[in-house]
Amino acid sequence: MLEEVERWLARRSWSATDRPLGRLLAAKRASGTTVSVVLPALNEEATVGAIAATIRRELMAPEGVPLVDELVVLDSGSTDRTAEVAAAAGARVVHRDDVLPRLPALPGKGEVLWRSLLVTEGDVVCFVDADLRDFSPAFVSGIVGPLLTDPDVAFVKAMYDRPLGGAAGEGGRVTELVARPLLNLHWPQLAGFVQPLGGEYAARRSLLERLPFPVGYGVELALLVDALNQVGLDALAQVDVGERKHRHQDGRALGRMAAAIYRTAQLRLARAHLVRPALTQFERTEDGFEPRTYAVDTEERPPMAGIPEYARRHAA
Repeated sequence: MLEEVERWLARRSWSATDRPLGRLLAAKRASGTTVSVVLPALNEEATVGAIAATIRRELMAPEGVPLVDELVVLDSGSTDRTAEVAAAAGARVVHRDDVLPRLPALPGKGEVLWRSLLVTEGDVVCFVDADLRDFSPAFVSGIVGPLLTDPDVAFVKAMYDRPLGGAAGEGGRVTELVARPLLNLHWPQLAGFVQPLGGEYAARRSLLERLPFPVGYGVELALLVDALNQVGLDALAQVDVGERKHRHQDGRALGRMAAAIYRTAQLRLARAHLVRPALTQFERTEDGFEPRTYAVDTEERPPMAGIPEYARRHAA
C-alpha cells in the first residue's frame, strides 16, 4: 500500500460514533448546510418503507433530530407497491420517467442517481440503497457527518461488514474479484476504501454536478475514480457504520455487474469503447448449456452542471 494511502487511512477513516448527533446538528446550523437523502428503488416494497420510516422518525423534524431536510425515493420503474409503501412511510416519491422527460430514461441505477440531482435541493446529497434490512440511521448520519464538520471533505463512502448466508465478511464478491484488483492496479490511491462499490455514500452537490454518471452498475466505481481526479484523495473519506444486510444477487447477475464495472474502468483508463460491449453467460437447460448474451452498459450521462434544466433551476 502506498504511504499516502496509509496516511489517508489514519486521517480520513472514522466510525459513525465519532460524531454524535448533537455535534452534527451544531455544525449543520452553523454552516446552513442542507441535506437530501435519495433512495433509488426498483421493486423494493419489502424494505423501502422501513428505511424511509426510520429516516423520518430519527433524522427529520418534527419527530426526530432535524439532520435531514429532504427524503426522496426515486422509483426506477417498479411494478410492485414500492411507490405506495414509500409514500406511506413519509418519503416524497418521484418516478424516473417524470424527471427530465425530454431524455428517454435508460434502465439502470446510475440513471436514477443522475436524475435525482434535478429533483433534490440539498447542498449534501446522500444515497442509500433501498434493499437494506435492519436499517440503522447511522447509515445516513455517519456518512453525512464528515461533510458537515469538515469543509475539506467532499465525498464519503460507508464501510461495513457484509455477511452472506450467515457467514461474516463473505458478501461483496464483485468487490473482491473485480473492483479491488482494478483499483489496486490502476488507481492505487483508492486502495484504502473498504467498500468501493457500496451503495451508501454522500457528497457535496457542487462535486456531484460535475461528474458523469454511468447509467448502470458501473456508477459507484466511476464516481469514486472521478471524484479522486476532481478533488484529490484528501477530500475523500469513509465511515464505519457497522453491518449491511441486503438481498444478494445470483452468480449470473454478478457476472453482468462485473462486466459493467470492468467496462467503466476501461473507459477511464483509455477513454475508448469496448470492441464488443456484451457478455455471454451459460445456463443449463434440457438441451444442455445454452448461451445467453446480455448487453453491457455503454451509456453515461454527462455532468449535471451542463444540463440546461439543471442550470436554470440552480441559477439563483
